[in-house]
Amino acid sequence: MKTSVAAADTKSSCLSRVWREIQGSGDWSDLVEPLDPLLRAEIVRYGEFVSACYKAFDVDPSSKRYLNCKFGRNSMLDNVDMSSSGYEVTKYIYATPNISIPTQSGTCQSRWVGYVAVSSDEEARRIGRRDVLVTFRGTVTNTEWIANFMSSLAPARLDPHDPRLDVKVESGFLSLYTSDDSTCRFSHGSCREQLLSELSRLLNKYKIGEAKEEISITLAGHSMGSSLALLLAYDVAELGLNKGVPITVYSFGGPRVGNLAFKSRCEALGVKVLRVVNVNDPVTKLPGLVLNENFNWPSCYAHVGVEVTLDFFKMKDPSCVHDLETYISLLRSAFPVRRRGEDVMKKVKGFLMRGRKIEGWRREHAVSNVGGLVQSLRT
Repeated sequence: MKTSVAAADTKSSCLSRVWREIQGSGDWSDLVEPLDPLLRAEIVRYGEFVSACYKAFDVDPSSKRYLNCKFGRNSMLDNVDMSSSGYEVTKYIYATPNISIPTQSGTCQSRWVGYVAVSSDEEARRIGRRDVLVTFRGTVTNTEWIANFMSSLAPARLDPHDPRLDVKVESGFLSLYTSDDSTCRFSHGSCREQLLSELSRLLNKYKIGEAKEEISITLAGHSMGSSLALLLAYDVAELGLNKGVPITVYSFGGPRVGNLAFKSRCEALGVKVLRVVNVNDPVTKLPGLVLNENFNWPSCYAHVGVEVTLDFFKMKDPSCVHDLETYISLLRSAFPVRRRGEDVMKKVKGFLMRGRKIEGWRREHAVSNVGGLVQSLRT
């Protein structure tokens, strides 16, 4: 189906016919360069589900729901302007950094990192299958930043029957995924235990039960959240819990998670990963800034999956290079996706000079300053 997606109408009826290809069954061959309109729309759609995590996360230390979701599970999507998303939230997910630093008095170390949702009957008809979705926000709190910078490889050991000691992942991400906080009233068990339990329940309901529907597992995250998404994808596939159900990860501005053996194992298990990357985003180059997939060495970090490459920078707000809303806004506005070997400077200037509006950008400033910085940071 190399040409059918690219040539197809981008209406919802098309998605129901080609959802497997859009979810990566063919490793997105001929869909990334140039970026297929239907795939672009799905990337934006899943990015908005991740954005909902940030909007709903309570970072007010004076709030009773500090470090948790501001809203109840049944109303969360409504409160972040996603009432028409076609999904129902089934569970909130909490993670615990295994690091002891002071927080608000009486506050547990566990914090809300995302949610599990399932497509409704109507949405399932539109997209061609029942979609089980897990989304994760990125780094917000101090302990999460510390965990991110632990930057040492450790054996994942997620399958008790076959530890695969050569498969290693970044220890900080592994800590967030597997640590537990028994004092937290919102969660029971580690992030991993919560997720495996809920996914098993939903798969039994829709795949194994009487319905036996077409089903997909979609995991989406930004920054640290993309790392948790990839760890979950590997874990589910390694344990065989998906029972043949396709697993797709949409990663936004995600760092490297594991070593070359981890990358190879994910590929062997059929985990599909689409990485949306801004070439000027430093997080996507870590860990393994020097020793990475370009070196054939077991201890090197390695990215997993297929890359969709953006190229943007804002002089007056350098932090935008890692901002999820900027990623989504540019994809939604059909900002040009970088293609290998092309003149990025010319393309960015041409796009901006055509007068298209990009939220938060001053076009005249971008043309004179962004272009040079984009060119200087090319990989």
